[in-house]
Amino acid sequence: MEENVILVDEQDNQLGLMPKMEAHEKALLHRAFSVFIFNKEGELMLQQRAAHKYHSPLLWTNTCCSHQRDGESNLEAGKRRLVEEMGFETHLKEVFSFVYKAPFDNGLTEHELDHVMVGHFDGLPKINSEEVASYKWMKLEAVKEDIELKPNLYTAWFKIIFKESYSKLTYA
Repeated sequence: MEENVILVDEQDNQLGLMPKMEAHEKALLHRAFSVFIFNKEGELMLQQRAAHKYHSPLLWTNTCCSHQRDGESNLEAGKRRLVEEMGFETHLKEVFSFVYKAPFDNGLTEHELDHVMVGHFDGLPKINSEEVASYKWMKLEAVKEDIELKPNLYTAWFKIIFKESYSKLTYA
């Protein structure tokens, strides 16, 4: 059964539900979230998306991201997906949200109101190979430099977050 996304307006008011693929085919604005996990050295945990993902396969991105379920808070959704993708739990804090639109070569478009959350973790993740190919830790400045040098290795939303909100991505 296909997962639904929550259609929203630019103020994040819920407008309805739609199957995820249909929303991406029609480029309709929907609610999403992105989680950024930092360790005690201030490094960000990046994940490499699994090879079979329908868009952005094998690209590097933030620790995890997905879509909220109907009736689920942003923080509940972030915690759920962190366990599903990376295999660990931690406290999350929502730090900002933004709207972006990114078309992909396969005809789909991500048009999301993305809620960005941060958390802290110093252990070893137990990655779900259905979702994640690999992970690594990097300092924010090194990520920023790498995106500038090799932008084709990173997801569209991750590059947008870094360009627009780099200064907000710290774990306090």
